[in-house]
Amino acid sequence: MSQPQYLTGQKESIQDFLSNYDIFLFDCDGVLWSGDHLFDGTVATLEMLRAAGKRVVFVTNNSTKSRKDYCKKLEGMGIPATEEEVFGSSYSAAVYIARILPERHPDLKSKPKVFVIGESGIEQELDSEGVPHIGGTDPSLRRLGIDPDDYTKIAAGDPTILDPEVGVVLTGLDFHFNYLKMCLAYHYIKRGAIFLATNIDSTLPNAGALFAGAGTMSAPLVKMLGGEEPVALGKPSQAMMDAIEGKFKFDRSRTCMVGDRANTDIRFGLEGKLGGTLGVLTGVSTKEEFLEGDTRPHFYVDKLSDLLAAK
Repeated sequence: MSQPQYLTGQKESIQDFLSNYDIFLFDCDGVLWSGDHLFDGTVATLEMLRAAGKRVVFVTNNSTKSRKDYCKKLEGMGIPATEEEVFGSSYSAAVYIARILPERHPDLKSKPKVFVIGESGIEQELDSEGVPHIGGTDPSLRRLGIDPDDYTKIAAGDPTILDPEVGVVLTGLDFHFNYLKMCLAYHYIKRGAIFLATNIDSTLPNAGALFAGAGTMSAPLVKMLGGEEPVALGKPSQAMMDAIEGKFKFDRSRTCMVGDRANTDIRFGLEGKLGGTLGVLTGVSTKEEFLEGDTRPHFYVDKLSDLLAAK
Protein backbone atom coordinates (compact mmCIF):
# COMPACT_ATOMS: atom_id res chain seq x y z
CA MET A 1 0.00 0.00 0.00
CA SER A 2 1.56 3.31 -1.09
CA GLN A 3 2.15 6.19 1.28
CA PRO A 4 0.09 9.39 0.85
CA GLN A 5 1.98 12.41 -0.43
CA TYR A 6 2.12 15.33 1.99
CA LEU A 7 1.36 18.54 0.11
CA THR A 8 1.45 21.25 2.78
CA GLY A 9 4.03 23.91 1.97
CA GLN A 10 5.01 22.38 -1.38
CA LYS A 11 4.00 24.86 -4.07
CA GLU A 12 5.06 22.87 -7.14
CA SER A 13 3.57 19.64 -5.81
CA ILE A 14 0.27 21.39 -5.13
CA GLN A 15 0.27 22.91 -8.62
CA ASP A 16 0.87 19.47 -10.14
CA PHE A 17 -1.85 18.00 -7.94
CA LEU A 18 -4.44 20.60 -8.99
CA SER A 19 -3.60 20.24 -12.69
CA ASN A 20 -4.66 16.58 -12.62
CA TYR A 21 -8.31 17.22 -11.76
CA ASP A 22 -11.29 19.02 -13.24
CA ILE A 23 -13.84 18.25 -10.51
CA PHE A 24 -13.46 18.31 -6.74
CA LEU A 25 -16.00 16.53 -4.54
CA PHE A 26 -15.94 18.16 -1.12
CA ASP A 27 -17.07 16.77 2.18
CA CYS A 28 -18.28 19.68 4.33
CA ASP A 29 -18.16 19.12 8.11
CA GLY A 30 -14.53 18.72 9.11
CA VAL A 31 -13.23 20.05 5.78
CA LEU A 32 -14.86 23.42 5.12
CA TRP A 33 -16.10 24.03 8.65
CA SER A 34 -16.76 22.46 12.03
CA GLY A 35 -20.26 23.15 13.29
CA ASP A 36 -20.78 26.86 12.68
CA HIS A 37 -17.07 27.68 12.59
CA LEU A 38 -15.76 28.27 9.07
CA PHE A 39 -12.12 27.32 8.73
CA ASP A 40 -9.80 30.17 7.72
CA GLY A 41 -9.08 30.23 4.00
CA THR A 42 -12.03 28.04 2.97
CA VAL A 43 -13.71 30.68 0.82
CA ALA A 44 -10.45 31.79 -0.79
CA THR A 45 -9.53 28.18 -1.62
CA LEU A 46 -12.87 27.48 -3.29
CA GLU A 47 -12.65 30.77 -5.19
CA MET A 48 -9.16 29.82 -6.41
CA LEU A 49 -10.39 26.45 -7.69
CA ARG A 50 -13.37 27.99 -9.48
CA ALA A 51 -11.20 30.71 -11.00
CA ALA A 52 -8.98 27.95 -12.38
CA GLY A 53 -11.99 26.39 -14.11
CA LYS A 54 -12.50 23.58 -11.60
CA ARG A 55 -15.99 22.34 -10.81
CA VAL A 56 -16.90 22.10 -7.13
CA VAL A 57 -19.52 19.70 -5.74
CA PHE A 58 -20.43 19.55 -2.05
CA VAL A 59 -21.02 15.92 -1.01
CA THR A 60 -22.26 15.56 2.54
CA ASN A 61 -23.46 12.73 4.75
CA ASN A 62 -25.30 15.12 7.07
CA SER A 63 -28.91 14.07 6.57
CA THR A 64 -30.43 16.78 8.76
CA LYS A 65 -30.24 19.35 5.97
CA SER A 66 -31.76 19.27 2.49
CA ARG A 67 -29.91 20.62 -0.55
CA LYS A 68 -31.81 23.88 -0.13
CA ASP A 69 -30.79 24.07 3.55
CA TYR A 70 -27.17 23.43 2.64
CA CYS A 71 -27.20 26.19 0.07
CA LYS A 72 -28.39 28.58 2.77
CA LYS A 73 -25.61 27.44 5.11
CA LEU A 74 -22.98 27.74 2.39
CA GLU A 75 -24.15 31.17 1.30
CA GLY A 76 -24.45 32.29 4.93
CA MET A 77 -20.76 31.53 5.33
CA GLY A 78 -19.88 33.46 2.19
CA ILE A 79 -19.62 30.44 -0.12
CA PRO A 80 -21.67 30.94 -3.30
CA ALA A 81 -23.50 27.71 -4.17
CA THR A 82 -26.54 26.38 -6.00
CA GLU A 83 -28.71 23.35 -5.24
CA GLU A 84 -27.19 21.67 -8.28
CA GLU A 85 -23.77 21.77 -6.58
CA VAL A 86 -25.01 20.00 -3.44
CA PHE A 87 -25.42 16.25 -3.14
CA GLY A 88 -26.43 15.01 0.31
CA SER A 89 -27.24 11.63 1.80
CA SER A 90 -30.90 12.58 2.25
CA TYR A 91 -31.22 13.36 -1.45
CA SER A 92 -29.34 10.19 -2.37
CA ALA A 93 -31.73 8.14 -0.22
CA ALA A 94 -34.80 9.85 -1.68
CA VAL A 95 -33.65 9.15 -5.25
CA TYR A 96 -32.93 5.52 -4.35
CA ILE A 97 -36.35 5.03 -2.75
CA ALA A 98 -38.26 6.79 -5.53
CA ARG A 99 -36.45 5.49 -8.61
CA ILE A 100 -34.60 2.28 -7.78
CA LEU A 101 -36.50 0.40 -5.06
CA PRO A 102 -39.83 0.20 -6.96
CA GLU A 103 -38.09 -1.65 -9.80
CA ARG A 104 -36.52 -4.14 -7.41
CA HIS A 105 -39.49 -4.47 -5.07
CA PRO A 106 -42.81 -4.21 -6.96
CA ASP A 107 -44.68 -5.03 -3.73
CA LEU A 108 -43.84 -1.52 -2.46
CA LYS A 109 -46.75 -0.24 -4.55
CA SER A 110 -49.03 -1.44 -1.75
CA LYS A 111 -46.62 -0.17 0.94
CA PRO A 112 -45.33 3.14 -0.42
CA LYS A 113 -44.69 4.97 2.87
CA VAL A 114 -41.36 5.52 4.55
CA PHE A 115 -40.98 5.55 8.33
CA VAL A 116 -38.31 8.18 9.00
CA ILE A 117 -35.90 8.41 11.89
CA GLY A 118 -34.35 11.80 11.23
CA GLU A 119 -34.84 15.51 10.81
CA SER A 120 -36.58 17.75 8.27
CA GLY A 121 -33.79 17.47 5.70
CA ILE A 122 -34.87 13.89 4.98
CA GLU A 123 -38.53 14.87 4.80
CA GLN A 124 -37.84 17.71 2.36
CA GLU A 125 -35.89 15.46 0.00
CA LEU A 126 -38.52 12.70 0.15
CA ASP A 127 -41.13 15.35 -0.67
CA SER A 128 -39.03 16.50 -3.64
CA GLU A 129 -39.23 12.96 -5.06
CA GLY A 130 -42.91 12.51 -4.23
CA VAL A 131 -42.32 9.82 -1.59
CA PRO A 132 -44.95 9.64 1.22
CA HIS A 133 -43.54 9.40 4.73
CA ILE A 134 -44.37 9.35 8.42
CA GLY A 135 -42.30 9.71 11.61
CA GLY A 136 -39.45 12.16 11.27
CA THR A 137 -40.34 15.45 12.93
CA ASP A 138 -43.84 14.31 13.97
CA PRO A 139 -44.17 15.84 17.47
CA SER A 140 -46.32 12.95 18.68
CA LEU A 141 -43.27 10.67 18.45
CA ARG A 142 -41.00 13.00 20.39
CA ARG A 143 -42.59 12.23 23.76
CA LEU A 144 -40.52 10.82 26.59
CA GLY A 145 -41.06 7.22 27.58
CA ILE A 146 -43.47 4.66 26.22
CA ASP A 147 -46.97 3.86 27.53
CA PRO A 148 -47.87 0.33 28.68
CA ASP A 149 -50.59 0.24 26.01
CA ASP A 150 -47.99 0.95 23.33
CA TYR A 151 -46.30 -2.39 23.93
CA THR A 152 -49.57 -4.26 23.44
CA LYS A 153 -50.53 -2.31 20.31
CA ILE A 154 -47.10 -2.62 18.70
CA ALA A 155 -46.88 -6.36 19.43
CA ALA A 156 -50.32 -6.88 17.88
CA GLY A 157 -49.53 -4.74 14.83
CA ASP A 158 -52.35 -2.34 15.68
CA PRO A 159 -52.79 -0.03 12.65
CA THR A 160 -53.34 2.94 14.97
CA ILE A 161 -49.64 2.78 15.89
CA LEU A 162 -48.05 0.72 13.07
CA ASP A 163 -49.11 2.05 9.66
CA PRO A 164 -49.74 -0.97 7.37
CA GLU A 165 -48.59 1.07 4.34
CA VAL A 166 -45.01 1.46 5.56
CA GLY A 167 -42.62 -0.49 3.33
CA VAL A 168 -39.33 1.25 4.15
CA VAL A 169 -37.56 2.35 7.32
CA LEU A 170 -35.01 5.11 6.70
CA THR A 171 -32.66 6.07 9.52
CA GLY A 172 -30.60 9.25 9.63
CA LEU A 173 -29.29 11.64 12.26
CA ASP A 174 -32.17 12.34 14.65
CA PHE A 175 -31.73 14.89 17.43
CA HIS A 176 -34.93 13.56 19.06
CA PHE A 177 -34.20 9.84 18.83
CA ASN A 178 -35.95 7.86 21.55
CA TYR A 179 -37.11 4.45 22.69
CA LEU A 180 -40.50 4.68 20.99
CA LYS A 181 -39.00 5.46 17.56
CA MET A 182 -36.53 2.62 17.94
CA CYS A 183 -39.27 0.12 18.81
CA LEU A 184 -41.51 1.24 15.94
CA ALA A 185 -38.65 1.02 13.43
CA TYR A 186 -37.72 -2.46 14.65
CA HIS A 187 -41.27 -3.79 14.32
CA TYR A 188 -41.74 -2.26 10.86
CA ILE A 189 -38.58 -4.06 9.72
CA LYS A 190 -39.67 -7.34 11.35
CA ARG A 191 -42.93 -7.01 9.43
CA GLY A 192 -41.04 -6.80 6.16
CA ALA A 193 -40.04 -3.16 5.72
CA ILE A 194 -36.75 -2.53 3.89
CA PHE A 195 -34.02 -1.23 6.20
CA LEU A 196 -32.15 1.80 4.80
CA ALA A 197 -29.85 4.46 6.24
CA THR A 198 -28.91 7.85 4.86
CA ASN A 199 -25.43 7.12 6.22
CA ILE A 200 -23.78 5.21 9.04
CA ASP A 201 -21.23 7.73 10.33
CA SER A 202 -20.59 6.88 13.97
CA THR A 203 -19.71 10.45 14.92
CA LEU A 204 -20.58 14.03 14.00
CA PRO A 205 -17.84 16.69 14.28
CA ASN A 206 -18.99 19.95 15.86
CA ALA A 207 -17.32 22.76 17.80
CA GLY A 208 -13.97 20.98 17.65
CA ALA A 209 -15.29 17.79 19.26
CA LEU A 210 -17.17 14.62 18.24
CA PHE A 211 -20.82 13.85 18.92
CA ALA A 212 -23.20 11.01 18.07
CA GLY A 213 -23.63 10.51 14.32
CA ALA A 214 -26.37 8.94 12.23
CA GLY A 215 -24.85 5.50 12.67
CA THR A 216 -25.72 5.58 16.35
CA MET A 217 -29.41 5.65 15.39
CA SER A 218 -29.19 2.54 13.20
CA ALA A 219 -26.75 0.70 15.52
CA PRO A 220 -29.34 -0.41 18.12
CA LEU A 221 -31.59 -1.67 15.33
CA VAL A 222 -28.70 -3.68 13.89
CA LYS A 223 -28.20 -5.18 17.35
CA MET A 224 -31.90 -5.99 17.74
CA LEU A 225 -32.02 -7.54 14.27
CA GLY A 226 -29.17 -9.91 14.99
CA GLY A 227 -26.57 -8.06 12.95
CA GLU A 228 -28.67 -7.14 9.90
CA GLU A 229 -27.14 -3.98 8.44
CA PRO A 230 -29.10 -1.30 6.58
CA VAL A 231 -28.39 -0.40 2.98
CA ALA A 232 -26.56 2.91 3.41
CA LEU A 233 -27.03 5.65 0.78
CA GLY A 234 -24.31 8.06 1.88
CA LYS A 235 -20.54 7.87 1.64
CA PRO A 236 -18.87 5.40 1.17
CA SER A 237 -21.82 3.75 -0.64
CA GLN A 238 -21.10 3.42 -4.35
CA ALA A 239 -24.81 3.82 -5.02
CA MET A 240 -24.22 7.45 -4.05
CA MET A 241 -21.18 7.69 -6.34
CA ASP A 242 -23.17 6.28 -9.26
CA ALA A 243 -25.93 8.80 -8.63
CA ILE A 244 -23.45 11.70 -8.52
CA GLU A 245 -21.77 10.53 -11.70
CA GLY A 246 -25.14 10.17 -13.40
CA LYS A 247 -26.06 13.72 -12.44
CA PHE A 248 -22.79 15.51 -13.20
CA LYS A 249 -21.47 13.31 -16.05
CA PHE A 250 -17.87 13.58 -14.87
CA ASP A 251 -14.74 11.68 -15.81
CA ARG A 252 -13.78 9.72 -12.69
CA SER A 253 -10.09 9.78 -13.61
CA ARG A 254 -10.17 13.60 -13.53
CA THR A 255 -12.07 13.81 -10.23
CA CYS A 256 -10.74 14.16 -6.68
CA MET A 257 -12.56 13.45 -3.42
CA VAL A 258 -11.62 15.75 -0.52
CA GLY A 259 -12.49 14.65 3.00
CA ASP A 260 -11.49 14.29 6.63
CA ARG A 261 -12.64 10.70 7.28
CA ALA A 262 -10.65 7.76 6.00
CA ASN A 263 -13.47 5.24 6.41
CA THR A 264 -16.11 7.29 4.59
CA ASP A 265 -14.73 10.11 2.41
CA ILE A 266 -11.44 8.51 1.36
CA ARG A 267 -12.93 5.04 1.02
CA PHE A 268 -15.72 6.57 -1.08
CA GLY A 269 -13.19 7.99 -3.54
CA LEU A 270 -10.97 4.92 -3.61
CA GLU A 271 -13.79 2.43 -4.16
CA GLY A 272 -15.26 4.78 -6.74
CA LYS A 273 -11.95 4.60 -8.60
CA LEU A 274 -11.56 8.37 -8.70
CA GLY A 275 -8.31 9.80 -9.98
CA GLY A 276 -7.40 11.19 -6.58
CA THR A 277 -8.29 11.47 -2.91
CA LEU A 278 -7.16 14.28 -0.61
CA GLY A 279 -7.30 13.93 3.16
CA VAL A 280 -7.41 16.97 5.42
CA LEU A 281 -6.45 16.95 9.10
CA THR A 282 -9.12 19.34 10.42
CA GLY A 283 -11.75 16.69 11.14
CA VAL A 284 -12.03 13.10 12.31
CA SER A 285 -9.09 11.09 10.95
CA THR A 286 -5.59 11.63 12.32
CA LYS A 287 -2.28 11.83 10.46
CA GLU A 288 -1.47 8.33 11.74
CA GLU A 289 -4.68 6.95 10.24
CA PHE A 290 -3.92 8.50 6.86
CA LEU A 291 -0.34 7.18 6.92
CA GLU A 292 -0.79 3.79 8.56
CA GLY A 293 -4.47 2.87 8.29
CA ASP A 294 -6.10 0.37 5.96
CA THR A 295 -7.68 3.21 3.95
CA ARG A 296 -5.17 5.84 2.86
CA PRO A 297 -5.65 8.93 0.66
CA HIS A 298 -3.40 9.62 -2.30
CA PHE A 299 -2.52 13.02 -0.81
CA TYR A 300 -3.05 14.86 2.47
CA VAL A 301 -2.73 18.38 3.86
CA ASP A 302 -2.95 19.92 7.30
CA LYS A 303 -5.89 22.07 6.23
CA LEU A 304 -7.74 22.84 3.02
CA SER A 305 -6.32 26.35 2.73
CA ASP A 306 -2.84 24.84 2.29
CA LEU A 307 -3.83 24.50 -1.37
CA LEU A 308 -3.58 28.30 -1.66
CA ALA A 309 0.19 27.87 -1.81
CA ALA A 310 -0.31 27.01 -5.49
CA LYS A 311 -1.03 30.67 -6.29
